[in-house]
Amino acid sequence: MCGIVGYIGKREAHSILINGLKRLEYRGYDSAGIVTIDTPSNSFTAFKKKGKVADLEKAISGKSSKGKIGIGHTRWATHGEPNDVNAHPHFSPSKKLAMIHNGIIENYSSIKKELISKGHKFDSETDTEVFIHFIEHIQQNNGCTLEEAVRLALTKVVGAYAIVILSKDQPDQLIAARKGSPLVIGIGKNKEEFFIASDATPIIEYTREVVYLNDEEIAVLRGNDIQIKSIKDIELTPYIQSLDIELEAIEKGGYDHYMLKEIFEQPRSIKDCMRGRVRLKEKKIVLGGIQKNIDNLINAKRIILIACGTSWHSGLVAEYIFEEFARIPVEVEYASEFRYRNPIINKGDIVIAISQSGETADTLAAMELAKRKGAINLGICNVVGSSIARLSDEGVYTHAGPEIGVASTKAFTAQLIVLTMMALKVARYKKTITEGHFEELLKELTLIPEKVRKVLELSTAIQKIAEIYKDATNFLYLGRGYNFPVALEGALKLKEISYIHAEGYPAAEMKHGPIALIDEEMPVVFIATRDSSYDKIVSNIQEVKARKGKVIAIVTEGDALLPKMVDYVIEVPNTSDALMPMVSVIPLQLLSYHIALMRGCNVDQPRNLAKSVTVE
Repeated sequence: MCGIVGYIGKREAHSILINGLKRLEYRGYDSAGIVTIDTPSNSFTAFKKKGKVADLEKAISGKSSKGKIGIGHTRWATHGEPNDVNAHPHFSPSKKLAMIHNGIIENYSSIKKELISKGHKFDSETDTEVFIHFIEHIQQNNGCTLEEAVRLALTKVVGAYAIVILSKDQPDQLIAARKGSPLVIGIGKNKEEFFIASDATPIIEYTREVVYLNDEEIAVLRGNDIQIKSIKDIELTPYIQSLDIELEAIEKGGYDHYMLKEIFEQPRSIKDCMRGRVRLKEKKIVLGGIQKNIDNLINAKRIILIACGTSWHSGLVAEYIFEEFARIPVEVEYASEFRYRNPIINKGDIVIAISQSGETADTLAAMELAKRKGAINLGICNVVGSSIARLSDEGVYTHAGPEIGVASTKAFTAQLIVLTMMALKVARYKKTITEGHFEELLKELTLIPEKVRKVLELSTAIQKIAEIYKDATNFLYLGRGYNFPVALEGALKLKEISYIHAEGYPAAEMKHGPIALIDEEMPVVFIATRDSSYDKIVSNIQEVKARKGKVIAIVTEGDALLPKMVDYVIEVPNTSDALMPMVSVIPLQLLSYHIALMRGCNVDQPRNLAKSVTVE
């Protein structure tokens, strides 16, 4: 949830830390802070500020340190409200140690109680301050090195963490560790400098050589050396990887917002997701990431899809696709609930974890449970080297490119493409789909990027509809069949970035309760493309209009009936029912974006949200 950045080398750390925090701000923006060590005095220079990184930068204008080592943090609050005191970094009682932390220490309360009994006093409400007090307490009581004190502390704390520690007494050293929260180390030329961050975005402008820390690993960076050990004190060999993303991919590229850029990137991201995989001339789908488990997929008694938020909605669409074409029973589970209800998992069950970041804490925990019970874990994620990618037996990357906007857009369509390819590949192996139908769907898949591009041309028209409904206090989104999950996703997008209350329902369920909300002030968005349930959804629209509801309908191009019945229509190109969600979701993304912008909301950084949910 929070963003971590650290630097040690020959450059001035201050600007690297601030720029890094700007890159990471999508991970949390309640408060921010940095600390550096100045030489030759070996003193800390620290700044902390409630609000965005820009607020921090403004507060320290003209006060920058020239130190060449430092750490920085942008916070999404868990323990303690967002304010200057609770902002990171936090310090030990002697003020010789500084620490930044992403995660939650679940047993911090008992540790804090013990430390208070020994005379410790705390300034903040955070678990992080307790953590750094605990480390110094261990170091002083055991007379050990800081590295050993960190290791011992990590064996005692319960929860998730990514930490970086700075010491006045060792001004040429950074110590980092992780469990459950991501941490990556960038290695500069000739190992003359090192960068630490929650993800690669602050690192790629300096180096492409990185080491991803694994759970319960500790890294010590000093001089031109990187040393990695497990918390069991076993020395490990760093595995250096090369980043494959470009700096331009994390810039706005001329767009006003990352979200708008990412909405408009979807024709490219969808095409990139299919590149080399959908082979129309050869009439086949190639997914090397699941090939070793193709027999397990074919013979699976059931598939369990686990995800959160937008990824859960993509899983709901995939449930329809797998069951229709591959004829395999599918269950779609909220990862956050899955492991707390003692689920029945049989050996050989296929568990597919879906996550944009590959770091979603609930999804990782669900995967670990499934693995212990003998299930086969397959992962679908966007970030190479992420925790879900490493925990999976096999998996498929979406290749959507970095997604910086907190409200997920291109990740949704890319996940749908991957899940569709998987389902069709399994269906063909099982012969539950005819060759003719398979080839037809394959061809339609290749046409999706152009159809999405055509919908994006409607942005100005959608903006006009947004202007009419921007002040609504409630929205209802309704759809049937494959478009029901799209209704859920449309409602989620509006809630996330405009703060308008919105709900998604199956259209047929409207009569079982939600219809009581319909009046002249209630905008109702119907995803009413011409599919097998078209006649039924037309009836649902008539029911809303009979109660004077305002209807915005997503319809198939050329629909002659619905434009006469509803208040506003948005036409989308026709495609197969199973593929329509990749097209019909685009107007809903644009509608949410335009409404939020008109309401003065920060579309890239909506309040209370963070991009990567790495804590439960």
